[in-house]
Amino acid sequence: MNKLIRKIIGGASPTDEEVKHLLSVDGEDAAVLHQAAREVCDSVYGKKVFIRGLIEISSYCKNDCLYCGIRRSNRCAERYRLTPDEIVECALYGYSIGFRTFVLQGGEDGYFTDAVVCRVVERIKSSCEGCAVTLSLGERSTDSYAQLRRSGADRYLLRHESADFEHYAKLHPRELTLENRIRCLGDLKSLGFQTGCGFMVGSPHQTLDSIVKDIRFIEELQPEMVGIGPFIPHRDTPFRDSPAGSVSLTLNCLAIVRLILPKVLLPATTALGSLEGGGRERGILAGANVVMPNLSPHDVRRKYSLYDNKLSTGVESVEGLSELRKAIESIGYVMSLERGDHLSVK
Repeated sequence: MNKLIRKIIGGASPTDEEVKHLLSVDGEDAAVLHQAAREVCDSVYGKKVFIRGLIEISSYCKNDCLYCGIRRSNRCAERYRLTPDEIVECALYGYSIGFRTFVLQGGEDGYFTDAVVCRVVERIKSSCEGCAVTLSLGERSTDSYAQLRRSGADRYLLRHESADFEHYAKLHPRELTLENRIRCLGDLKSLGFQTGCGFMVGSPHQTLDSIVKDIRFIEELQPEMVGIGPFIPHRDTPFRDSPAGSVSLTLNCLAIVRLILPKVLLPATTALGSLEGGGRERGILAGANVVMPNLSPHDVRRKYSLYDNKLSTGVESVEGLSELRKAIESIGYVMSLERGDHLSVK
């Protein structure tokens, strides 16, 4: 076990069978894996956990992904759309209390054209000096991404969801393809975005071999950010009766990614905290170093319902910032409100 970990830390790529072994460890071996990942992260970023302000801008989505609570065909979903002014107001409030990174996330909503999004980004960047803006608005054209980059957007999150073509097809409608998702991620990297991919752990039809393909894809793409969280079913989707993903397997995935990409920005996701009390802290202790409290207006937070029982209050919200600070400090880390760029950014 230790020999394999040292091999990866030394820069050697693990074999598929070695990745499967690390995914499967539990008990003392899992503790060794997580501690190694934590030490690697500490050696790069110290004891900082970067805090991002999450603004969920719209629950409208043109897509019909089988796992998602805001899928187009879900007639029970409560739809909302923040105005540009509301989005900027959220960022201004976050900036006033110390946030220096804002994440604008939403469904693929046709209202948010390039012109609208670019103007919002420009307003936030001009009003919040020195801040970073991350976008997570789904698949767009190459030209669209180029316009968003020119407007000042710094980062873009686009989970690849599955690098296994067969598995990807079982999670998405026919019009959404892994080929196009890969094209989007390639565009984002080439345009100079700090780029994030990622996947759900335990999504329906997923196998360990599928996850190995995800790890391989991440290793090849070399993203600056990777979002990994457990699958949690939503009551109004075709996967409503599917079991939730494993927290333990999610932690192993986080640790493996940290070992392979020492400089990666790796969130301890809301899904981890939603599935298990203390899940976010366990994520940090397995190599994660980013947390994203919710800056969205109170009256829309429960409407951005990607999965059941999603946390949006307490330490998951901006109002719980002091509680979040205490939780992070209780495990030996410090909350950082700085931009927290990937170390490749000069």
